[in-house]
Amino acid sequence: MHGRILLVALLLFINLFLLFRLVWSDQGVFAYLELKNRYSVLEEKIKGVDEKSLDLSQEIRRLKSDKAYQEKVVRERMNFVKKDEILYIFPDGKAKSAE
Repeated sequence: MHGRILLVALLLFINLFLLFRLVWSDQGVFAYLELKNRYSVLEEKIKGVDEKSLDLSQEIRRLKSDKAYQEKVVRERMNFVKKDEILYIFPDGKAKSAE
């Protein structure tokens, strides 16, 4: 009878130890949930980067092939002008409101 109680106590201790390892260890349920969350965040970042990469690839293709688009981009971003044109650059409204 004493041996049976000792065996039950030992099995109970082993079960509690395994439960602790299952839930709170580095490879337990909480660690799994954290890794699952990080995986979802990284997947969203990858989707965003893929979309941006696709947009940039399309812009590169357009810059290589479309002369009118090239001219538009150069004029807007670099303030280039054609011969006999005058370029007026006005200050942003943000600069005044910041003062």
